[in-house]
Amino acid sequence: MRFQRDSSREEPELNLIPMIDVLLVIIIFLMLTTTYSKYAGLEIDLPTADASQTAEQPNEIDVAVTASGQILVNKTPLAEGDNQAIATALQQAAGGREKPVIVINADAKATHQRVIDVMQAAQSAGYPHISFATQSAE
Repeated sequence: MRFQRDSSREEPELNLIPMIDVLLVIIIFLMLTTTYSKYAGLEIDLPTADASQTAEQPNEIDVAVTASGQILVNKTPLAEGDNQAIATALQQAAGGREKPVIVINADAKATHQRVIDVMQAAQSAGYPHISFATQSAE
């Protein structure tokens, strides 16, 4: 007597094609919705406020922006405050030095626009290296 049924059973198989299709759709969706950003502008080195005092470099041009909006280039006040006058003063202060670093000492209450004016004047004068001076919180 034989009580076993048909012994030629099919083994279940896992079909991977639908899973691959779903993964491809997810990858395409992620590629289409991802945003790629490009950063452009001035090269700015922002110093930290906790850093120790460094020795003054001879290739620096100090630009001070007061709370009232007056601009001083190497402690010499500018009569005019437009971008062209600032750029001319920066070129005169640089003399023949190559690639000077513009150090902006802006008062905490100075308007943001005056600092941007100095940055634009430095860029138009051909000086892309800009740094901001800070003081410690003590």
